Amino acid sequence: MSMPLLKTIAQRLALGVMLLLLVSVLIFAGTQLLPGDVAQAILGQSATPEALANLRRDLGLNDPAIVRYWHWFSNALTGDFGKALSNGQDISQALGKRMANTLFLAFWAAVVSVPLAIALGLLAVRHRNGFIDRVISGLGLASTSLPEFFVGYVLMYFFAVKLQWVTSVSTVFEGMPLGEKLAAIVLPVAVLTLAVLAHMMRMTRAAILNVMQAAYIETAELKGLGALKIIYRHALPNALAPIINVVMLNLAFLVVGVVVVEVIFVYPGMGQYLVDHVAKRDVPVVQACGLVFATVYIGMNMLADIAGVIANPRLRHPK
Repeated sequence: MSMPLLKTIAQRLALGVMLLLLVSVLIFAGTQLLPGDVAQAILGQSATPEALANLRRDLGLNDPAIVRYWHWFSNALTGDFGKALSNGQDISQALGKRMANTLFLAFWAAVVSVPLAIALGLLAVRHRNGFIDRVISGLGLASTSLPEFFVGYVLMYFFAVKLQWVTSVSTVFEGMPLGEKLAAIVLPVAVLTLAVLAHMMRMTRAAILNVMQAAYIETAELKGLGALKIIYRHALPNALAPIINVVMLNLAFLVVGVVVVEVIFVYPGMGQYLVDHVAKRDVPVVQACGLVFATVYIGMNMLADIAGVIANPRLRHPK
């Protein structure tokens, strides 16, 4: 790699680390501002003042905020998120299992949505300004405008309740056969696919159409090359940078934006885990989930940025 490229990548990594540090401060501060008393929530309304005072001391709630933040963040860097207040379970172990389920769901949603979005984008370019292009764009806008919970409940009603083709509760567990897992996540994958499909498809279309305005594309047309050959051989390779960028950003959404989908289908992932413990005011779990989600999203954004720089020669040499 050239020195300008290495410098650019180092800058992106440093910016990502600084952003993660800032987000961790916001997560910690936000959870501290939540209404109610953690000790009171754990012991109940009948707890004596002495018991509440002892629990606050044991939890470190009497320490200054900066001390509590540093203790929490430094332990989180080593993978130690402590124990859940509601059930005493190790948060890191629970997060590992839940994160594996969320990544499983996001992976299969990506397997379906990414090739489909790129194929539809290429098809729209091939028939630009025609009937097929308008239909694809219209369906894409319609899917984007509908909220995920609405799409989820509509699909659940028709395919799980009326037709009974799939189950409405996406339960997966360790040791479950792959075929049964895939059958259980059909509806969540469909909802996530519809959520990200239009954005990736429209960006693919826009990126290729932008390249199609270049002089070398006109030269290829004058040489008599067919439209498909021009798109696949000349336009697509030179439009990869923005396409890779938007794909990476949507992959980040598939991991971080699954909260609503997991709650709708009672899927045992990170989103469901977070919502369950928000209701219990289990602050350590909420902090851990928030930090993991932030790390994934910032990390995927950094990868998208770096991939865009590597794929685009003009960004490697800004001068």
